[in-house]
Amino acid sequence: MIENNPTAKDRSGAAQRAAIETLYRAFNLGRPELLDEALAENWRDLPLAPGQQPGRDGLKPMIATFRAAFAEVAFTPEEIVVCDGRAAVRLTLSGRHVGEWMGVPATGREFRIAVHELHHLDGDRITDTWHLEDWAGSRKQVGATE
Repeated sequence: MIENNPTAKDRSGAAQRAAIETLYRAFNLGRPELLDEALAENWRDLPLAPGQQPGRDGLKPMIATFRAAFAEVAFTPEEIVVCDGRAAVRLTLSGRHVGEWMGVPATGREFRIAVHELHHLDGDRITDTWHLEDWAGSRKQVGATE
């Protein structure tokens, strides 16, 4: 169980929102070094993506992997709700499928899916992230059959 343990660090909603926006900006810009500003070193991602290693450094290579699979990628937050070290995010993920992803060869087709994430933060760093993406919807949009 994760405890919500306030610290003397800045726990303001603005600092926490900035960390969340920086996380998505790292993917949008292809800049894994931005994760150092957004995530705690021992950040937990639940569940890990196939091939992803744990922690902040384990996510960094996934940015390149993701951007190789998807051009014009955009993580667009639609709603961010921050309260007492926790944040709920509803976002849209869109792009064009230009490389293999989850066993599906590039199709060149565009996709747009919903993503929901719950973050725990300590000060101005995200410590834990639980996420749910509509990957089944993305597979359908790019023409993969199941």
